[in-house]
Amino acid sequence: MRYAIYFTPGPSDALTRTASQWLGRDAFSREAIAHKAHGKLSAAEVAGITSSPGRYGFHATLKAPFRLSAKETEASLVAALEAFASASEPFEVPQMVVGNLGGFFAIIPSETNEALDQFAGQVVSGFEKFRSPLTEADIARRSPDHLSPAELQNLHDWGYPYVFESFRFHMTLSNRVPLQERDKIAVELEALFGPLLARPFAIDGLALFVEPEPGAPFHVHSLFPLGSAAERKTA
Repeated sequence: MRYAIYFTPGPSDALTRTASQWLGRDAFSREAIAHKAHGKLSAAEVAGITSSPGRYGFHATLKAPFRLSAKETEASLVAALEAFASASEPFEVPQMVVGNLGGFFAIIPSETNEALDQFAGQVVSGFEKFRSPLTEADIARRSPDHLSPAELQNLHDWGYPYVFESFRFHMTLSNRVPLQERDKIAVELEALFGPLLARPFAIDGLALFVEPEPGAPFHVHSLFPLGSAAERKTA
């Protein structure tokens, strides 16, 4: 089993519902959703370009998937998340957009956001004690020869290449797509998600995701509201 600490809006949020339909799976209910055609994209095309993000569910990675340290338990991880979330204040990102990150599409901030980057870094460092070290096979799967020196160091130190200075907040919407297909896909994604991104974007909680066994779809275990004494919400 692996755990991951992600950001995702709540299950009733319009963005979550729309993204779940696009990706073909609801990470809260764990239900598959039949893909639909979108404009010039057939249902089959949508299914083909969302296979990887569909398995992970709609999210932004803060603490990448990890196996739990032998010194910790799921209960201790949940307790730490509750404490961290209750001590952290919610905040807003002024503008999110649909962007292209090296060939895959994602919802990203329109510009660098210092509060968001700092928050992500605090999650990475604050929950490091819960992570078991990577195995050699884990490292090999990250294609270390293709990482920059800083990213490779992050992989060894933190279990993930894209943290701290290498971090970029993104909520993935597609696999990497061929260059000749990108304009068509961009048009449909903008039509689908653009209206939902017309207001400031609230970072108001943390989500614990779980991968029950290797290759299984990730699902939401629990949501933790930021700065709130409300009881933990369990999916």
